[in-house]
Amino acid sequence: MSGNGNAAATAEKNRPKMRVIRVGTRKSQLARIQTDSVVAMLKALYPGLQFEIIAMSTTGDKILDTALSKIGEKSLFTKELEHALERNEVDLVVHSLKDLPTVLPPGFTIGAVCKRENPCDAVVFHPKFVGKTLETLPERSVVGTSSLRRAAQLQRKFPHLEFRSIRGNLNTRLRKLDELQEFSAIILAAAGLQRMGWQNRVGQILHPEECLYAVGQGALGVEVRAKDQDILDLVGVLHDPETLLRCIAERAFLRHLEGGCSVPVAVHTVMKDGQLYLTGGVWSLDGSDSMQETMQATIHVPAQNEDGPEDDPQLVGITAGNIPRGAQLAAENLGISLASLLLNKGAKNILDVARQLNDAH
Repeated sequence: MSGNGNAAATAEKNRPKMRVIRVGTRKSQLARIQTDSVVAMLKALYPGLQFEIIAMSTTGDKILDTALSKIGEKSLFTKELEHALERNEVDLVVHSLKDLPTVLPPGFTIGAVCKRENPCDAVVFHPKFVGKTLETLPERSVVGTSSLRRAAQLQRKFPHLEFRSIRGNLNTRLRKLDELQEFSAIILAAAGLQRMGWQNRVGQILHPEECLYAVGQGALGVEVRAKDQDILDLVGVLHDPETLLRCIAERAFLRHLEGGCSVPVAVHTVMKDGQLYLTGGVWSLDGSDSMQETMQATIHVPAQNEDGPEDDPQLVGITAGNIPRGAQLAAENLGISLASLLLNKGAKNILDVARQLNDAH
């Protein structure tokens, strides 16, 4: 018996150890749910690998008394996670794609853009206003949102309402709505509420004709070290071709406008019959001044394929070696063309004034 036991112990010792892939995430419940969903997909694809999730707090999680647009830091929710990537403490990081700047720090890339959930915004009402819509809320009702983009568009549409900043993760914001008497409603991303299993709190979905959404909203991005080909290959299979091409167009639009958290820029994309339609807009902070246009480009949603190596495979921070390069470039050009059209029509002036006013407040 003991001989068998020793043999088993030796066999166990000599068995090749499962490789452990370390995955970085923010600590919030939503971030954990999003990371778990990506890890579940990877586990199904790679049953021979082990995954360890490492959660950490970011600057954006710590500064809760200031509107995001005032902090003036582009990588609020990503910097600490990127430091961990840089120090080789994690191998990949899962983000909400809308939190990732269109220009990533050197050495990093987005190795996967996962299939998008509903990218629209949703309205959650205080219990006493359940059954209402933004239109039917009483005069001077206060609506909470941490986004200049939402406030600018909705102020223009619903001048009888007052929009006020609300910070914190989803749990905190819902608690503030329900327990304080300050807010009649708050605006959140529909995708986040869906992932948290809180669909029953959604009182109204804001469709693109009412409120264009944020660049990349509803999609998850997996950030990796740009030179780590092993991990790039590992996560690259998670790319959803349609989501990827829509988000490349959206990110190229934002990058060319030089937009960010501190100015109201919003988009809407649709892929239909080989055409990618991109609607983009810019607003003044109070929504009184705005500019919006739509353009389209012929892009066939590809089956994944290998186009051969590129010197610099990144487009707007994304690496997708398994999606045809031509389709990616066509999506990027669409975003740049729409931004150029708006800039030629005077969008820069709207954005400059919005930036100055935001900095001054």
